[in-house]
Amino acid sequence: MRDRLSGLKRGMLLAAVLAGALLHFPGAGKAAESETHASPAVQARLISAEDGIAPDARSVSVALDLVLGDGWKTYWRSPGEVGIPPQIDWTGSHNIADVEMLWPAPKRFRAFGIENFGYDTEVAFPLRVALEQPGAPARLNAAVNLLVCSDICVPEIFDLTLTLDLGTGIDLASAARIAEYAAKVPDDGDRSGISISTAFIAADLTSLTIAARSEAGFQTPDVFAELGPAAAFGAPDIRLSEGGSALWARLPILYAGEVLPELRVTITDGPTAATLSPELSPAPPKPPFSLKTAVPGIGDVAWIALFALIGGLILNVMPCVLPVLSIKLSSAVKTSGQSPHRIGSGFLASALGVLVFMWALAAATLLARWLGLSVGWGLQFQNPSFLAIMFLILALFAANLFGAFEISLPSALQTRLANADGAPGYAGDFATGAFAAVLATPCSAPFLGTAVAFALSGRPLDIFVIFTALGIGLASPYILIALRPGLVARLPRPGPWMVWLKLALGGLLAVTAAWLLSVLVGVSGPAAAASVALATLGLVLILSIGRISSRLRLVAGSVLALAIMVGPAFMLPPLAETRAIATNWTPFNRAEIARLVSGGSVAFVDVTADWCLTCKANKALVLDREPVATALDAPGIVPMRADWTRPDEGISRYLASFDRFGIPFNVVYGPAAPEGIVLPELLTSEAVLDALEAAARRAVAIRE
Repeated sequence: MRDRLSGLKRGMLLAAVLAGALLHFPGAGKAAESETHASPAVQARLISAEDGIAPDARSVSVALDLVLGDGWKTYWRSPGEVGIPPQIDWTGSHNIADVEMLWPAPKRFRAFGIENFGYDTEVAFPLRVALEQPGAPARLNAAVNLLVCSDICVPEIFDLTLTLDLGTGIDLASAARIAEYAAKVPDDGDRSGISISTAFIAADLTSLTIAARSEAGFQTPDVFAELGPAAAFGAPDIRLSEGGSALWARLPILYAGEVLPELRVTITDGPTAATLSPELSPAPPKPPFSLKTAVPGIGDVAWIALFALIGGLILNVMPCVLPVLSIKLSSAVKTSGQSPHRIGSGFLASALGVLVFMWALAAATLLARWLGLSVGWGLQFQNPSFLAIMFLILALFAANLFGAFEISLPSALQTRLANADGAPGYAGDFATGAFAAVLATPCSAPFLGTAVAFALSGRPLDIFVIFTALGIGLASPYILIALRPGLVARLPRPGPWMVWLKLALGGLLAVTAAWLLSVLVGVSGPAAAASVALATLGLVLILSIGRISSRLRLVAGSVLALAIMVGPAFMLPPLAETRAIATNWTPFNRAEIARLVSGGSVAFVDVTADWCLTCKANKALVLDREPVATALDAPGIVPMRADWTRPDEGISRYLASFDRFGIPFNVVYGPAAPEGIVLPELLTSEAVLDALEAAARRAVAIRE
């Protein structure tokens, strides 16, 4: 009922009780025990060292004894990311003042793709039972709720009754079994000689780092951390030094509650174990040594670079390509009539713009990683100021193409992009390529996910090689025309059709600007998006009205542009207000996935964002259409959506666990696929349905 004493005191107290019982009652008798609950998963009973209550006895030694079936496990008091610890309700018991449940040291095992802590084969939970009336008969009524798991999890709910009349006998077998598992209960470090000198929790709640010592020396240690029921830890990175006397360990925190309770750390080492509650330190302990990671060979990097090149090439025909194509086509039309050398040089400058943007993205990635920030493909679209600036530029492009205003080339970057013509210099061509690369980043493509994951988890050299290959693939249309400038001559000669083309391109850019505004709604809320739209409209009007003096136009335009760029960052609503999950979808909860799978259900996870156009295409063409929509709505299948429109550290960690740093990302879990079946970036109905069937296959076999 209560957890009042330290592990050492519990173990010593129970051992003393058992030793005293054996000394006072050398004649072995048959101890009292409850009826046995039996199922294919577990056999459970209450056992007692004594066959009755001795005169003046104030306590008795009891245990919940479990023998688990082959392949079945049950859980420790802190079960890990999934599971429920055994629970016992003693309501209806007679002459019982208190029951203290002791927890033997756990084992680590994997269930449903995650780390869990508990017991297999057999375990006995010692129970320290205090009597209300010393020396009087007692009855224990135990209502037990026990979760046991194998390929599926089954809650075993049963009642056990143990009656203890007056008696003085002792059962050596039961006493020995209780003593055996009482000795496995972790102490407080005095007997085991284990201590923790430093414990540090990262400010962003991503990891726990400890430094510990053992007087006897560590042999095969393991570390189990407890930070309340709202927290879960991954497998520890354990490093020993000083001949095994010193231990350094870092445990990833998968998730944690907003309010952190007292930290408890259990360190096991063979038969030795200790549970300690260390004070948190202001700085982490330094590891005794660094682990060298395998460096990929030249051949590996070359293959991934080829993947990146193909991914960048495919990116040109992804759903986000329309605004990019409009800029490219506009550039091609504008260059007609120029010399082949000027055409080739201009397109080469555009290709260089793509590459320079990719190099800048690689440098920003390295800087973010050095600062400890999350990195990923397209994450700039989570920034409200970036979205506002992009919307402003595209709106000005569209207004310029619609003829709302004209500005000479040296005046502004926007006009250089929309009117990359034969004027001296290549700034407009260069900026056209860079801007095309910016607009392509919300998309993902086949081969791209593998290449980006390799780069972001690799060395700085890997990042620059992969991003360069990606840029070359994305810039391939520019490079093709730069090598064959004569292709431009095959375009129709300039004429009235160019006016209609200009209007069509302006329409495409206006649609793209509207899409960016809708993304801004998801990131910063409707108020911020409306403010940006009104300020942009005001800026377009100022540029369109010719009577306004140049000085007033400059001042008013600068104020509005500054408000557009800075304002959204200060208008962020709470995260929950920006997330609207469809009624038939469940909000993403990493811990819930394992619980669903353990109950025999199938979980379909869709990581998406408002700024991810490939995600939108997958949703419109596959997930919201038949037959997939009906399959996801079927009994036993739980569709779960993770919205990454705004930064979310939990989603970032989840993606990183699959070595993914961009979206779309879809994975299917089930009894036959506890680790998850990862789907390709571009979904098909067949791929989704096959994964759902494969993940559920074992559950069907078990039911049959």
